[in-house]
Amino acid sequence: MSLQITQDGPDVLLSIKVVPGTSGDSISGVLGSRLKLRVSAPPEGGKANRGVERLLEELLDARGRVKVESGLGSAQKTVRIKGVEIDSVRKALVAE
Repeated sequence: MSLQITQDGPDVLLSIKVVPGTSGDSISGVLGSRLKLRVSAPPEGGKANRGVERLLEELLDARGRVKVESGLGSAQKTVRIKGVEIDSVRKALVAE
């Protein structure tokens, strides 16, 4: 199955699976149709969501333009990345 990533006007929507409370922040591949991310932040009080946003902002050079849009209390989330093209996101996040 391929990564679920779509262009939504000037933004990109990315489906992710988050594993919180790990020893570090990283991408650990594609799981089904979702990008699997590991974040060191715990799954409490929105900390893991903020960890996801920071990790993707760093990887995509998109400071302040990444927001968890749905799945705030779930491991499966949709993230909006503002003002980017789908091809640049795919190149930055998925190893060919």
